[in-house]
Amino acid sequence: MDPEIQKMREIVLVYLDRSGGLQKFVHDCKKYNDSKQSYAVYRFIISINPSDIVELDATLGNYILHNPLQAAQIFQSVCFVAIKTLSLIEQLQTEAQISILLKPTHLPPLPSYVLSLSAYPFNYTSPRFYMSEGIVIAMGTVTKYTQGARFLCTEETCPFSEGFRCIRVHCPGATESATVRTDFVCSLCSSPLQEDMKFRVLGDKQIVEMIDAKILNALKGYSIDKSHFRIQAFTLFLRDELANKMTIGNHYRIIGIPACVQNGLQATACIEVTSVQLYKPNGLSFVSDNFKYLLSLTSSSCWRFTAILANIFASQVVPPGTYNTLKLAILLSLVQTCEKEHADYLDLLIMTSDTLVIDRLLNYSLCLLPRGIRHPPSSDIFPSVSKDKHGSASIQACSAVLAKGGICYIGDLSSYKKDKLELLHSVLESRTTTVFIPGKKYGEEADQQVTVSVQTNFWSFVDVDSSSKKHIQKENFLIGQMDVSLIPANLVDGFGLLIYSEFPSCRLSSPVVHHILKKAINPEAMLYKVSQQFRTQDYEEFIMFARNLHVELSSEAESLIQGYYLASRRVRRDSIHGSTLSASALKILISLAKAHAKLSLRETVLQEDAVIAILLLESSLTLKYGTSALCVAPNPVFPFDLSDETSLQQRDIYLMQCHHQLLKFIAAYSPGIHINTNEE
Repeated sequence: MDPEIQKMREIVLVYLDRSGGLQKFVHDCKKYNDSKQSYAVYRFIISINPSDIVELDATLGNYILHNPLQAAQIFQSVCFVAIKTLSLIEQLQTEAQISILLKPTHLPPLPSYVLSLSAYPFNYTSPRFYMSEGIVIAMGTVTKYTQGARFLCTEETCPFSEGFRCIRVHCPGATESATVRTDFVCSLCSSPLQEDMKFRVLGDKQIVEMIDAKILNALKGYSIDKSHFRIQAFTLFLRDELANKMTIGNHYRIIGIPACVQNGLQATACIEVTSVQLYKPNGLSFVSDNFKYLLSLTSSSCWRFTAILANIFASQVVPPGTYNTLKLAILLSLVQTCEKEHADYLDLLIMTSDTLVIDRLLNYSLCLLPRGIRHPPSSDIFPSVSKDKHGSASIQACSAVLAKGGICYIGDLSSYKKDKLELLHSVLESRTTTVFIPGKKYGEEADQQVTVSVQTNFWSFVDVDSSSKKHIQKENFLIGQMDVSLIPANLVDGFGLLIYSEFPSCRLSSPVVHHILKKAINPEAMLYKVSQQFRTQDYEEFIMFARNLHVELSSEAESLIQGYYLASRRVRRDSIHGSTLSASALKILISLAKAHAKLSLRETVLQEDAVIAILLLESSLTLKYGTSALCVAPNPVFPFDLSDETSLQQRDIYLMQCHHQLLKFIAAYSPGIHINTNEE
């Protein structure tokens, strides 16, 4: 025996003893022994800490990291001796029956251990451990594969015609035919081998497609990053305990062994995964000094900071002071993004006659989040099923799932067909979508239904001019009501906010036209001083900080929201359909109020936040159903231009009057609600 191998076996035993791996191994053996059943293969998972084992013996550590398949054989022989010495599994006969899977807890943080999915060439020829990360864009259903099988020699006089001498075990990257097929021959007498089907050991297998996270930059409608890169999806094999450990659309860091799978004349690069970890970016978000200074200057009012934020936002796309209500709604939606199951979503539907400017504004805003996806019209919004390279069913992520924890901008809503709009309405209500997989089509015994979570905010717009040409408008409009009959009413209700982004008035249209012309001549030009003071990067960092704030409703804000909700349900009703205010309106109000508190960098939702939320929702309801007894102005949050401190003060006075008007409305139509005011 090679003395180097013998030395490594001794060190393996020492490491297993010190790390607690030997105790776990004995416990796993007890499960097999208690079953009293003979297996062709006994599978063991051994966790390896590279730092500890390299410190114990550098040669063994290097061998495990760079020759994992050969290193597993050393562990196999050690485990076999331990089983026989300690009589751990009575049924075990040969060393070949032991299958060892080494799972490193981590890899050295060195470039040579990182497998980049966008770098060329893709190094899949070295069967050693690599670390990689990416986003899951497709997932197959869980199927079976052969972990191991027992073969017997067909020559009765051959010693290999009985016992467990010919054992085939799955190796990383190997296909099913490499483990079981009919043309194996005996290594002793060259007679054909025949599988003993009673001892075939099956395991779970799932095929996953993953792609570099840079794909998110390519799917944004507008990108500041002008660099070019190559993107290619690759295949992961998740086996046994790792099956269903990944969720479509999530970002993961994996450890595995690359391999090349031959499928007919085609070769596919893949990775046999040994470890899966959900990727969490550890970059700290913060607020720039200019925003901090602005916050301190506006500390006397709870409304001024967010008003100025909206006023100067996206000055690279539209002039400051234009589209303020829409820009405030965009900022509120941006800070209400997260990857939690039961998040406060805030979807936007914009009615506009100026689609070009609005499209540019929404495209620009997408890039402030890591996951802002502009949906390409040629693909599906929601997950669909198709055949993968191996002929099995594969669920494709599509735009809404890739935008997890961010924004999915789906463009002009009126361009979609009825079935797509119905599916969108279903998703807006439940935040889930169901994918049906017909078993017969994909070689499965039974049909399957897979439910996929959709955790994103949706943005869309409707071109008022084009929609008016496609159908006959109604004549019996209420005061303040818009014609949105082109879009199903329940779908309009599904969006949190309906905003009418009217083209700026004649007084403001000139700056917009000048802005567009100057940008066309020099796209990189900084047209306004405020663009230099509050850069796009500053807004990115601000939004990342604000969206992670945990806010709580104060009792005063909660009472104000509930009072308005109950009063509106009584006011907005008819004799046939009852209340026109949907049950989701209360959730939308709370989401808006929390978003305004986050945008104000507060952790408590105040009455002032609730006032802005109520005015935005009431304006949205007026567009849908006409004005109510509350009777808000057409543009209630920004009734006039913000040009100086005097205009900000006038806005504060106006919003305070709205607050008092709101209290009177609640007292008149929801008298059971008591609200503590500042005067009290």
